[in-house]
Amino acid sequence: MTIRVLLADDQNLVRAAFALLVASAPDMEVVGEAGTGRQAVELARTERADLIVMDIRMPDLDGIEAARLIAADEDLAGVKVLVLTTYDTDENIVEALRAGASGFLVKDTRPADLLDAIRTVTAGDALLSPGPTARLIERFLRSPSTPVGGGGGPDCLSDRERQVLTLVARGLNNTEIADSLGLSPLTAKTHVSRIMGKLGTRDRAQLVIVAYESGLVTPGTGQRQ
Repeated sequence: MTIRVLLADDQNLVRAAFALLVASAPDMEVVGEAGTGRQAVELARTERADLIVMDIRMPDLDGIEAARLIAADEDLAGVKVLVLTTYDTDENIVEALRAGASGFLVKDTRPADLLDAIRTVTAGDALLSPGPTARLIERFLRSPSTPVGGGGGPDCLSDRERQVLTLVARGLNNTEIADSLGLSPLTAKTHVSRIMGKLGTRDRAQLVIVAYESGLVTPGTGQRQ
């Protein structure tokens, strides 16, 4: 399958560089470029991209609001948003994840890692830049905000499902979760899907937020309080 990628960044040179990089991958194609968040939302609706590489700070409509509009549009339910930011201490990253982004990377990420991130997020996994993740969660995730998810909290989960959610929050993929718990990858995937249904979350990134906001795990430990 060819991954259809939309690029949203207000800097022309940055977009051009990303476009060349994405076009160099045999399993990807660039289906549009946007200089503002509003253009990104409009192109998402017309071009049917699989994933949008979204800058946070853009004129007219920033990447956070653009991600929120995309997440709220039922017709765009399959579109993933991968946020890129210049600064790994930007508190807006957490707000972007709350708004519906499926992951983030800093802009000094190696080209090959960006391509891998596009594949990871398109496949349905969360992608959180590992260096700043725990620090960001610790500083900003507990601030007052509208809770993520429309279902119950972790208390509605079985013991096994809480184990799986804890591992998701630590950044493990389905195969790693399966290995850790002695399950098959398909069973791990089924658990993750069931957890998302119970918690009313749209993807693994929001599962991470729920796990930390609820206190199921704490930054740097991955353990229940």
